[in-house]
Amino acid sequence: MSNAKSMQQSNWFINAFFLIVSALIVLPFLLVIAVSITSENSLVQNGYRFIPSEFSLEAFRIVLKQPTIMLRGYGVTIAITVIGTVIALLLTALTAYPISRRDFRYNRPLTFYVFFTMLFSGGLIPFYILMTQYLHLKNTLGALIIPLLLSPYNILIMKGFLDKISLEIIESAKVDGSSETRIFIQIILPLSTPALATLGLFISFAYWNDWFTSLLFIDNDKFVPLQLLLVRILSQIEFLANSPLAEAASKLQFANFPTLSVRMAMAILAGGPMLVIFPFFQKFFVKGITVGSLKG
Repeated sequence: MSNAKSMQQSNWFINAFFLIVSALIVLPFLLVIAVSITSENSLVQNGYRFIPSEFSLEAFRIVLKQPTIMLRGYGVTIAITVIGTVIALLLTALTAYPISRRDFRYNRPLTFYVFFTMLFSGGLIPFYILMTQYLHLKNTLGALIIPLLLSPYNILIMKGFLDKISLEIIESAKVDGSSETRIFIQIILPLSTPALATLGLFISFAYWNDWFTSLLFIDNDKFVPLQLLLVRILSQIEFLANSPLAEAASKLQFANFPTLSVRMAMAILAGGPMLVIFPFFQKFFVKGITVGSLKG
């Protein structure tokens, strides 16, 4: 009886602990939303509050002043996220599968080769020269997709998951006359759904939040993704408000620009879609992380 009571108390403690942790995670998002719909004067006078003392949608009006540009940025970001995630998952699985096979002669050297690339890189300047001078990908969607296609960390996570798949399943399929391609497509990929869903979430987040790659390779406004577009909006208006070289009319127009609330409105517009998508992957997320954990 005492053991049951002790276990019940432990469950209450664990549930209370995770409720507190969840609240600490959710509260900052709620504060971001509250700040984005609060007037700038109220923020300056009263600071950040969860309940706006003076409601205002001025920040969203400024950010969405030119909806065509914003929609184009969303379109570019969605395109590179969807295309890049699908191709990256396929390449990650194709790379991890051979080095996870214990009957593959070079699995250990290739695994070390993949791991080695996590420690050293070629550098930013060679990377820029390769993309622009040799591959001629400047001002193309390929420049936004190709750099994030393969990650050694994702490959090792996928390998850790595939290591759990019994080799007897593959050998049985070979006895039945299945080729390696058929085994990979009809057996390995369906069994790897949790890992693929988890890595797909990581990869899609990386594509959605990436702005540095576009800063390097994109000058054409048609290919500017959402993240870089929002950075440009804020930096341009802050320049007009603070630069001594700006015209007096421009400085007067942007002197009272709601910088604090606009930052939060941009964060909501940039991160909101991914917050909506995440719950659909939640059931795969924990399983993919635990089963695909790296082994020593």
